Amino acid sequence: MTEQTSPPPRPRADGWAFLREAVRDLRTTGAVAPSSRALAHALAAPVRARAPHPIDVLEAGAGTGAVTRVLLPQLPRGARLDVVEANPRFADRLRDLVAAQSATRVTVHQAYVEELATDRRYDVIVSGLPLTNFTPAQVDRIMARYLELLHPGGTLTWFAYLGTRRARAMFATRAELHRHAAVDRAMAAHLRGGRTECRTVLANLPPARVWQLHPNN
Repeated sequence: MTEQTSPPPRPRADGWAFLREAVRDLRTTGAVAPSSRALAHALAAPVRARAPHPIDVLEAGAGTGAVTRVLLPQLPRGARLDVVEANPRFADRLRDLVAAQSATRVTVHQAYVEELATDRRYDVIVSGLPLTNFTPAQVDRIMARYLELLHPGGTLTWFAYLGTRRARAMFATRAELHRHAAVDRAMAAHLRGGRTECRTVLANLPPARVWQLHPNN
């Protein structure tokens, strides 16, 4: 990978980029602001827990790299990181970020994670995808792909915003309420396939709940 001298995108610029891309397409951008550093650290916890062993990590829905920036310095020696981002403008920014940090064992893929072509299996999968924006069928495909890509004994971690259920009840259409309920049922079915952990991160806009799934093998 060619080393570049330009600095990685700044967090403030990332916020404006998120807002622009959210207006363009909520399928590839499910938030109006990047994840906070506190949320990024919570999502990266399974990586820290496996140090110092070399591991394979997948980050899906990386956006402008708020979580990637936290993951890179925490990767154990010999670890590999695949970053998947469907938005082409965000993918370009992620490649600049990786190049600026000379992260040679990191690869950025512009793709939907359910279409990622790889034979690799991962010890940790960090998901930044806005699952509540998707249809139940899309959620099933994404979760099935995550579980297919996860090593036995691996950990899947993701987040969901707090307070969205109440907001949906106040403002969503009947069709949207039915879709969200179906997504909740789809996620619950997948969570029954393993042990889960959950923690709340208040230092984020909006506050979020971080989940970890340890599938039964």
